[in-house]
Amino acid sequence: MKVCAVVLAGGLGTRMRSSTPKLLHPILGKTIIERTLESILAINCQRTIIVLNKSSDAIRQSISCYGVVSIAIQQEPLGTADALKSALQEMPEDTEAILVLNGDSPLIRPETLTAFINLFSKSSCALALLSFIAKNPSEYGRIIRENGRVTAIVENKDANDAQRAISEVNSGVYLINRSALSLLAYIDKNPLKGEYYLTDLLGLCVKRGLNTEAFSIAGEKELMGINNQEELSVATAILRERTNSQWMHRGVTFIDPYAVTVDPEAQIGADTIIYPNVIIQSSTIIGSRCVIYPNTRIFKASIEEGVTIKDNSVIEESLIKSGAVIGPFAHIRPHSVIGEDVKIGNFVEVKKSNIARGVKASHLSYIGDAEIGEGVNIGAGTITCNYDGVNKHRTVIEKDVFVGSDTQLIAPVRVGEGAYIGAGSTITKDVPPNSLGISRSTQRNIIGWAQRKRKKN
Repeated sequence: MKVCAVVLAGGLGTRMRSSTPKLLHPILGKTIIERTLESILAINCQRTIIVLNKSSDAIRQSISCYGVVSIAIQQEPLGTADALKSALQEMPEDTEAILVLNGDSPLIRPETLTAFINLFSKSSCALALLSFIAKNPSEYGRIIRENGRVTAIVENKDANDAQRAISEVNSGVYLINRSALSLLAYIDKNPLKGEYYLTDLLGLCVKRGLNTEAFSIAGEKELMGINNQEELSVATAILRERTNSQWMHRGVTFIDPYAVTVDPEAQIGADTIIYPNVIIQSSTIIGSRCVIYPNTRIFKASIEEGVTIKDNSVIEESLIKSGAVIGPFAHIRPHSVIGEDVKIGNFVEVKKSNIARGVKASHLSYIGDAEIGEGVNIGAGTITCNYDGVNKHRTVIEKDVFVGSDTQLIAPVRVGEGAYIGAGSTITKDVPPNSLGISRSTQRNIIGWAQRKRKKN
């Protein structure tokens, strides 16, 4: 069956009480509209059309990377039926059915949409919808059945007491046979809202003797929409729970899965242990047998197997190789490579640096724009002074160098293999291999100075 998908995204979303359009609010690393679109694109519809309003430039720009999506504009906010009409001119001529859903459906799974299409193709329906049983149906349109057959959808504000007691509700996801689209012209404007409701299309089909159906193949947690900040929070929690459950079934240990946030795009290897208050963002890849301690955030990084990330660390857009130990209180900034069995310890910041196997920088150091060779020891308080006020410069420290505490390396500078840097030095020139680099003023002890100072004061 040739199916064209239409995403209704022209609503203003005023109940969010935010200057950000509703569909651009994030849900675990991507916007609401992005998550909705990606579920649709995963089922390879004939075409995907998104209906926007005239002032939706921000949404249009945000989805510009999805080149296969067509845009239709609803000129006036006249309801869901009018929005679908706006999409008709973008629809291929040989489309057999139209999948319609709202832009705020970020939890719907591709497999649910595929199952819905398969059920519809085997039926003789003019129109079908996805329904679910709501715990609190007050915000949803009720599914009205007579002798088991769907005959109408009644919005909550239009329902009588008996209808409000119905718990089967409309998800807003429809499949419409192309032949039924002509009935859109017969939908009357709702007198209370001044809009044309797509839900009225079902009643028109029934009046003309056309078959309609409601398939209840997914639950409320998957089919819920988002209208306000509270519902966004609920949807985020559902997606987080779904994602963490997936990884636990693949052998990942969460000490408290309700206190860990993992974006669905991330990957985690088996036998990795994740403590509470960890945030794993974007396309981060974490290998097997890692341990990630509390209050750590990892963004778009690659973590190889057997890495330990201690408490309160941040890792961004970097590669951490196997056996490394990071933290606590470490910050690995973008474009850094931390080699095998490296130790980056307390309050160490690394930026745009390559650090080779076995390096130890255990505390209180800044390593920026640097190449650090194997086996180097970085003493506490070491700084690579990489910025001259105009340009950034690189520091190169060759293998097996010992850098004493409280050293400043004024880039560009190179320290040769096997060299030593005396503690408290400011190195402004290259240090040859196997040499001692040291720059200290001569120490003077002025006897009695402190005693005289106190007496004078």
